[in-house]
Amino acid sequence: MRIGILTGGGDCPGINAVIRAVAIRAWKKGVDVVGVKDGWAGLLGDPQTMHITSDIIGGILPRGGTILGTSRINPLKRENGMGEVIRALSLLGIDALVAIGGDDTLSVAYELHKREGKVVGVPKTIDNDLCNTDYTFGFDTAVQVVTDYLDRLHTTAESHHRAIVVEVMGRHAGWIAMYSGIAGGADFIMIPEVPFSIEEVCAAVERRRDTRGFSILVVAEGAKPQGKLVTRGEEKDEFGHAILGGVAHVLAREIQEKTGVETRSVVLGHAQRGGTPTAYDRSLASRFGVKVMELVENGEWGKMVSLQGANIGSVDLKDVVGKGKFVDPDFYEVAKTFFS
Repeated sequence: MRIGILTGGGDCPGINAVIRAVAIRAWKKGVDVVGVKDGWAGLLGDPQTMHITSDIIGGILPRGGTILGTSRINPLKRENGMGEVIRALSLLGIDALVAIGGDDTLSVAYELHKREGKVVGVPKTIDNDLCNTDYTFGFDTAVQVVTDYLDRLHTTAESHHRAIVVEVMGRHAGWIAMYSGIAGGADFIMIPEVPFSIEEVCAAVERRRDTRGFSILVVAEGAKPQGKLVTRGEEKDEFGHAILGGVAHVLAREIQEKTGVETRSVVLGHAQRGGTPTAYDRSLASRFGVKVMELVENGEWGKMVSLQGANIGSVDLKDVVGKGKFVDPDFYEVAKTFFS
């Protein structure tokens, strides 16, 4: 038997741990492993692959990113794209495919499953916004990175009596902003799920100015000041997503104009998903890798591995794609306890 592995969407700490775990488990069962380069793009046109060997996976457990490369190419947007994917899998002699990715990557995997392709999925997103899994690997690393930045920004904000608005990732869900904001002592947190106004943010900054003299505010990139999403022009990717970025700059300008408090913006960007994965993410990703191979061995196609409490289980891809997982209003109320 031969299996293929691909990684799609944004890079994420822990992907290499999944690849390593899949390969080790596969070899113990006498299964050959092929890596598909650059996500679904590697199965379009001339297939781009690499043979996974012990030399390839040596030392990759603590490495961030993905040794296979990734892309946001969507076969569903290409003429006969899925036909090309199916043809490439047959040409390569790949009997089953492991797709590691978020909602976009897994939506293509689900389409392949509906066309009788033998495919299983692994949830991957630092945003932690995939439903039917308690956590996704990469999330813990991202939260730790942001929290470390917030710790550093506190000292400079206090020294200069400034407000600092920190923009973090989170297109549709504010999990990173929530966890890091609470852990990093933020004075206000803004997320896509909860409407907010510039006026209430400014009021918090003014209260903080009158007590401690500085403020740290955390905003998810998909948060909507006055109900409007901040984007960088009209450009969209192949999955139809607008290119986000700039909400922190908008807020910083408004805060300074309305309060007179000197305000700076910091956009953490790709630093959140780069670098070495935490111990938790390495462990979770490794467990996912072992479990996904169990699904392959048992012929349980169209499934995604998931964390369910302390256990690793599986769910149908149809119950995951296009649904999302969002911050509960009760959780946000908890965070508001610490707002200025």
